[in-house]
Amino acid sequence: MRPGQIIVLATPVFLLLIALEFAVGRVRAKRGTGQDTYRLADAVNSIGLGMLSQISAVLTGLLRIGIYTAVYSAAALFPQEAARDFWSAWYGWLLALVFYDLCYYWLHRMGHESAVLWAAHVVHHQSQHYNLSTALRQTSSGALLGWVFYLPMAVAGVPPLVFGVVALVDLLYQFWVHTEQVGKLGWFDRWFCSPSNHRVHHAVNDRYLDRNYGGILIVWDRLFGTFREEDERCVYGTRGELRSWDPLWANAEVYWGLARDSWHARSWADKLRVWFKPPGWRPADVAERFPKTMFDISKVTRYEPEVGRGVQWFAGLQFVVLLGLVAVFLWFSDTVPLPQAAVWLAALTAGLWAVGGVLQGRLTVTEVLLMEASALATASAALGLEGLHHVCKPLALGIAIFLVARRAMVRGAVTAFDGMLLAGLVASLAGDVLLMGSARLFVPGLVCFLLAHLAYIALFRIGVGLFPRRGVLAVTLLIGAGMYAFLWQGGLPVALRVPVGVYVVVIACMAAQAIGRAAVLRRRDPAAPWVAVGACFFMLSDSLLATNRFVTPLPLASLWVLGTYYAAQILIVRHARQAA
Repeated sequence: MRPGQIIVLATPVFLLLIALEFAVGRVRAKRGTGQDTYRLADAVNSIGLGMLSQISAVLTGLLRIGIYTAVYSAAALFPQEAARDFWSAWYGWLLALVFYDLCYYWLHRMGHESAVLWAAHVVHHQSQHYNLSTALRQTSSGALLGWVFYLPMAVAGVPPLVFGVVALVDLLYQFWVHTEQVGKLGWFDRWFCSPSNHRVHHAVNDRYLDRNYGGILIVWDRLFGTFREEDERCVYGTRGELRSWDPLWANAEVYWGLARDSWHARSWADKLRVWFKPPGWRPADVAERFPKTMFDISKVTRYEPEVGRGVQWFAGLQFVVLLGLVAVFLWFSDTVPLPQAAVWLAALTAGLWAVGGVLQGRLTVTEVLLMEASALATASAALGLEGLHHVCKPLALGIAIFLVARRAMVRGAVTAFDGMLLAGLVASLAGDVLLMGSARLFVPGLVCFLLAHLAYIALFRIGVGLFPRRGVLAVTLLIGAGMYAFLWQGGLPVALRVPVGVYVVVIACMAAQAIGRAAVLRRRDPAAPWVAVGACFFMLSDSLLATNRFVTPLPLASLWVLGTYYAAQILIVRHARQAA
């Protein structure tokens, strides 16, 4: 049985235990003998990050296993046959598990002592709650460097199969220790990682910081001086609080902070040190220019943005659907070609991001549906699922039209601004439908998108005038001319040279108008630059479409063309607003 299938089979057990822990916590809270440690948004965020970790591991996991296998084949100190016989015996399996746990201890410890490793591991610590859902909260980038710590096992001749199994056993063991519903366990706490020991590890209290790294055995911490017994109430989370339900930001926040500090550091040595020094270390010049507030545990508050009960039910339903899709993907992941796996990863990630956005109050329910329909339209095209694609592609723009019309009606009037935005979306919808048809409908589809871009030019002109930044217009026209020359040299059909030329000019003008509008409104309307980014995505999408159609087929063309197209439409729909 493949690792992905084992995770799928284990998932119902995980969820059942989570439900049991939730019920126990509720009962104890009512009786006054304990507390409920769950909040919906936090649990969804933690489990969602676990889902993201598992689907991304289909791609990054190949790195760890591939390098391990290569080192095992080339650098093992013992003959493979003799080593295989030893490690395959019962005592060999047991020793391999202990060996793995020792390697894990040092990876885990360095994950707290080196900033670049902490950037990956931080995901597991971000929750301000401590429960079994926290156990599933895992990084999506840990495999990029974590493989280094397991190479001693490869050199010792531990076969890749044995390594993979003991790694899974070590990981599954650690699930149950993430709970506040189990107290101290006496002699067990002295030898093994237990709920009490691991609560200490997740706490940000001064006395608990960077302690108890063991995976299965806590003996390593006692041997290497990193053990601390639980003797005061734990406060959970990180000292650099996440305060977000965004799964992408959860994985990127520390990397971004390190990159920013590295960029601002004056010394080249400091630019490098930032990545390898302990978390929190900053060059003196950077700390002086960009000071941060010192952590004060007494001022820690839980991040719990308020959303309505209906939104919570909607997010929960969406999350259950995503959980099912992830399970299907993981079950077949080992047989799915890598390009198709990348498409699945992109679509499921978009769904998880949207659920986080609605729970954070950053997205409305309609916006989530728009993003999900767009993701499904893109993925179904890339995977060749024509039936699903023919439903989702018009559905996405249909939802966008509904969103804009409803927004206008809530305000009580449909303005000229709303009318132009709706005109652009309706023309785009017509173009979408036509381009799904036969090749002879390409030119009518092109005309519809030409009308859409003209509507967007008129939209972006309102309140700022036509082409308020002429230099930007010159640049976009120059880029368009270069693209047109590329298409001409690549074999653009004679019959399409004039219509494509006109189209290139119009879309270059649309991008120039949007960028010029952002330049004029940048202080009055912070969202205007996002509209400009959307217009640039339109140029990119059309360039990719033309290159794929007229010059050379692009790998996963539908993913790039439709991905950038829907990014453009969503950015414009969400952020375009009439200038005050």
